[in-house]
Amino acid sequence: MSSRSEFLIGPTSDYDTWLTGIRSIGVFSSQGVASKLFEGSVRGSCMWGMIALETAFASPNINRFERMRRDPRLNSSDYYNVVFQISGRSTLIQNDHVAELAVGDIGLVDVARPVSLISGSTSCRWLSLSIPRRRLISHLGLEPGGGICWHGATPACRLLFRLVSDAPGEDDSSFTAAEPYIQLAIYDLLGALFAGSDLLPNSSHTDRLFTRVCSIARNHFSDPDLSLRDVASEAGISLRYLQKLFTARGLTCSRFIQSLRLDHAAHLLIRRQPTKSHQMLSEIAYSCGFRDYAHFSRMFRLRFGCSPSVASEAHARVGSN
Repeated sequence: MSSRSEFLIGPTSDYDTWLTGIRSIGVFSSQGVASKLFEGSVRGSCMWGMIALETAFASPNINRFERMRRDPRLNSSDYYNVVFQISGRSTLIQNDHVAELAVGDIGLVDVARPVSLISGSTSCRWLSLSIPRRRLISHLGLEPGGGICWHGATPACRLLFRLVSDAPGEDDSSFTAAEPYIQLAIYDLLGALFAGSDLLPNSSHTDRLFTRVCSIARNHFSDPDLSLRDVASEAGISLRYLQKLFTARGLTCSRFIQSLRLDHAAHLLIRRQPTKSHQMLSEIAYSCGFRDYAHFSRMFRLRFGCSPSVASEAHARVGSN
């Protein structure tokens, strides 16, 4: 955790107080706790520009923590939690998947859906990293379900675990400059984990085809001449079938490509300050696949709530502080 992490709850032997803390990370009920024999804590920090929460407890009981079907409506569910098992053992249950987590393992929780987390030892410690839903889907090219587990022996899992475990304090002079690059590394490592997941080969034919189509779009979105027909042709399917693949998932291929372009533009704007780039905003727009800067600026404002120039100035001010 960051050296500037702050305790939200704890250390405490008051179970009810601790339960108030874990509700802030999306767990709303629990079972099997002997409150007189309990020790726990919850603390949070901003890690690489993302919210991180570290939760720990020690109790002789086997404890079950649940987020019920009605609970996701009680707070924002527009994110995933990437859960790192720091100590102890636990079982993650979501979407009919049962994942056993040991030290060094990583699990994925969809905060919008019910989930159970069962401790398998007298003490456990987890680190939870919140990932915005829309950005993860845009980066992966698919909408992942929760309940997935990656074991520490996997190279990408080991790298991601170490990256998060060894995060420096926010007072480190290199923290701000490195932040956008580390965020991209985290998303790329998650992409590598999904690409190598044992769950993917068991996906339906249409799911695998959709993943391939998204990969094609991701590889070519910077080409301003890219058309939906080009994507369909490279995937070996008809234009109509391409549209049906996205419609079935509540998306359109055009919007997906536009999202890739805008996300990449945002990354380039973030990098202007730490890399001392003098790239013009119009050049950034063209390099992301936009021919018309006015159209780019309008779409950027709709997506991020401000113009590209305002976003660039804001990142410059942050970098100079």
